[in-house]
Amino acid sequence: MQALLRPPSPWETIVTYVRCVLVVAEIELRKLRHDPTELLTRAVQPALWLVIFGEAFSRLRAIPTGSVSYLTFMTPGILAQSLMFVSIFYGLSIIWERDAGILQKFLVLPVPRASFVTGKGLGAAVRSLTQAVIIFVLALLLGVHLQWSLVGLIGSLLAVLIAASFFSTLSMLIAILVKTRERFMGIGQVLTMPLFFASNAIYPLAIMPDWLRILAQINPLSYTVDLLRGFLVVGTVPDALLDWGVLLLAVIVAQALAASTYQSIVL
Repeated sequence: MQALLRPPSPWETIVTYVRCVLVVAEIELRKLRHDPTELLTRAVQPALWLVIFGEAFSRLRAIPTGSVSYLTFMTPGILAQSLMFVSIFYGLSIIWERDAGILQKFLVLPVPRASFVTGKGLGAAVRSLTQAVIIFVLALLLGVHLQWSLVGLIGSLLAVLIAASFFSTLSMLIAILVKTRERFMGIGQVLTMPLFFASNAIYPLAIMPDWLRILAQINPLSYTVDLLRGFLVVGTVPDALLDWGVLLLAVIVAQALAASTYQSIVL
């Protein structure tokens, strides 16, 4: 009895947090298993970017990309774009679950709010890994010259996981604030294009005007592209410490903000 009444130790708190995160993430992944067609539909957009835009601009040679082809240069950028697009609209499902009363049932579970937010973000991030696999297959079919090393693949998948976790948590935070699907869709569309074009996804920072380069340098998507391009194209990531640091900091801040305001979504 005394063991039940005493406050949990730091280790027990961490174990409970991780277990709750994994339970919530598993629930999210089960949704995907029941509707796998979602994966195919989401593969259309990156396929169009690589096959049409990438092939056309590779022939133009209008963008300086050093010793690699433009298609090779932009493939990590399209992967980053794809994970961002998938993750940034994840909050739509939160609004739907709240309207259907499902979210309220989840929130009465004995799960800490922080674990709930982290688990949701992790589940959404794992979905983005399927985008990475699809783009890797497309790259093989198109003959894109990527570095297929084990370290590079693991590093790029880890970068996808962390970046998708950030964007999906950001999406959850927006869903908490706007509350309606119509407003959320409008804000989501407003965010995605500036984040994509104000990054180094499809052109290098060196050719940007100063004001756009400043925006790109405060854009988390640029650091995701840096990591992916380093792992998949160059073979090394020169600014790895900075890139990982910015992404991890962005995830921690977004998770803290979302966890602290999550209760308001049911009010």
